[in-house]
Amino acid sequence: MAGVCPVAQAAVRPHAVFSDHMVLQRGREVAVHGRADPGEAVAVEFGGHTASTKADAAGLWRATLPALEANAEPRDMTLRGSDTVTIRDVLVGDVWLCTGQSNMAISVGHYSKVPEVKEDFAKAKLPLVRQFGVVEHFADVPQDDVKGEWLVCTPQMASRFTAVGFYFARELHAQTKVPIGIIRSAKGSTGIEMWLSQETLLSLPGDEKMAAQMRESLAAWERDKTAALQAGKKPADPDFPPFPFSDKVRRPRCVTLHNGMIAPLAGHAIRGILWYQGEGNAGDAKASQQYAVRLRALIRDWRLLFNAPELPFFYVQLPAYQKPSDDPAGGDAWARMREAQRSVRDVPRTGMAVTIDIGEADDIHPRNKADVGARLARLALRDVYGKSDPGAGGPSFREMKVEGDRARLFFDGVGSGLMVGRKEGRAPAAEDGGQPLKRFAIAGADRKWHWAEAAIDGETVVVHAAQVSAPVAVRYAFATNPEGANLYNRDGIPASPFRTDDW
Repeated sequence: MAGVCPVAQAAVRPHAVFSDHMVLQRGREVAVHGRADPGEAVAVEFGGHTASTKADAAGLWRATLPALEANAEPRDMTLRGSDTVTIRDVLVGDVWLCTGQSNMAISVGHYSKVPEVKEDFAKAKLPLVRQFGVVEHFADVPQDDVKGEWLVCTPQMASRFTAVGFYFARELHAQTKVPIGIIRSAKGSTGIEMWLSQETLLSLPGDEKMAAQMRESLAAWERDKTAALQAGKKPADPDFPPFPFSDKVRRPRCVTLHNGMIAPLAGHAIRGILWYQGEGNAGDAKASQQYAVRLRALIRDWRLLFNAPELPFFYVQLPAYQKPSDDPAGGDAWARMREAQRSVRDVPRTGMAVTIDIGEADDIHPRNKADVGARLARLALRDVYGKSDPGAGGPSFREMKVEGDRARLFFDGVGSGLMVGRKEGRAPAAEDGGQPLKRFAIAGADRKWHWAEAAIDGETVVVHAAQVSAPVAVRYAFATNPEGANLYNRDGIPASPFRTDDW
């Protein structure tokens, strides 16, 4: 049975992620670390290499192994100090951090009644695919360790894997043949503020009002806690206040998951990051614009945290959700959030998986996580592993040119060409012959939106409406649930929703 090496009473104690069945990152120096008695000498042995160090005054130690080649042969890692700890069944391959809110946290087992998922369980004998699940932990200050265990992917254990991470890892392993480890560190119903460091959150442009409120709240909490302790009483909130920051001024739960579930992984050698979050921040235009600022900051900070300035960062654009809208103007909460997510793609070494076609109107947790994982894997295979797949990201609006009463739209990510597509379940998107493009809207200088006729012309789309003689702007699928949106490339990826205006 998978588990953590039983070293709780040992003088030399490795960080929890260094435990039985782990996957080490290939091609990068591996910093093995943990706790021991202050000043204790510690040696790490693995794969014919030895690294030595001493625990500091706080009992923390870190020893660095040289970059390792991928290896699917299970081997032991040995830690030697005043005692000896053996970590068994260690592989070397690629390690990906899977993080965000519920749609990343949800396990494969959550969908166990879905027939296709049952089949996936039966075929999940993948001993070279493994997951370390970080146990949920809210913390008021950055921690140096987590709780969790490595699981080997088997038909019995697959149900405990993050669903998105499972399908991502399965595809990546099938294509690369190297061991794949995923670290699930995700929590449902969380805003991006909970995953940022306190230092960053308190200094972001545009967040000055919230930062001031947070400082006030933290100071009040500290005063009340200190006063209670001095009076010999138990503080009302002895740990960090437990509720979301937005509920009450006294309850700043911001930054606590960064402290408890991300900061403890600092310096761990990984190949890249998968991020699925945004539902908890969707709101008006201002909120979405600020989300883009925060996501850029998170990417920057995490790259520093993991000592990898070009660490690949792939994220999921929100799918369709809720009742479809018949308003051609669109512009509701999730449309704005998708726009914010789309705007971050200019950050180097990032990629966005478009999922507008696999949402569910009545479920914020769509069942089809297989396509989400597969689309993330296609981005990784293209951008990290060098596989040629120019259509992996889907059609992305680049520019518009007005031609009389028509607007011509140009796209990147066309790949093998554009098509009117249809997606049913987990089947690949297919060309929907004879059907018109849907969910395009057009407006003139009066800023009044009208549903438009749209047609593919080579690698462009031409849009017009009888009510608009001089087009100024176009929107596509710019709604929380743009039901019927059907622009795809022939590589099977839908176009990301977009608008050409900034109204």
